[in-house]
Amino acid sequence: MLKVEIRRPKIEDIKELKSFFRIVITNTFIKEGIGKKLNDINDEVELKEKYLQSDFESNGEKRYFLIALDDDKIIGSIEYGPASDLICICTKNAFKELIEVGTVFVHPDYQRMGVGNLLLKTMYFTLHKKGIEEFCLDSGYINAQKIWKKKFGDPSYLLKDYWDKGYHHMIWRIKVSDWVFG
Repeated sequence: MLKVEIRRPKIEDIKELKSFFRIVITNTFIKEGIGKKLNDINDEVELKEKYLQSDFESNGEKRYFLIALDDDKIIGSIEYGPASDLICICTKNAFKELIEVGTVFVHPDYQRMGVGNLLLKTMYFTLHKKGIEEFCLDSGYINAQKIWKKKFGDPSYLLKDYWDKGYHHMIWRIKVSDWVFG
């Protein structure tokens, strides 16, 4: 049985986290049928590495990561920070003041085992304790969108064919209290 620990990352986790980001992002692109977009994969990995660096530099004030571990192996991540430029542009700044929850990644070998739900639940309580009442979340990945729609319902914003024909972008606005107390 899986015994998962959720905690803040430490400096000594950086190398493994960078490798983890590359594994999960590459796997996601392959599953989405866009695995040949190497520049996009590299850009996405670099962005997540910058978010992680921002967490360490600000001591969790600008970006705030949590990681999931099975024994000492990193198997999941989640973070929050300011709403991305993409979210602000697509919502015409309607979500500009919200924080964005993102980097919700689970290692391919540990998917569909409840790790993502455990990370989300821990994040809800973290946000609640910090007095954050709402957040936004977005996705351009078809498989992730199915999960988010099942969990959160229809998105607040649906941008049809945003990435390419059949590749939409979705953005949700979520009340923390619906998930902490619901």
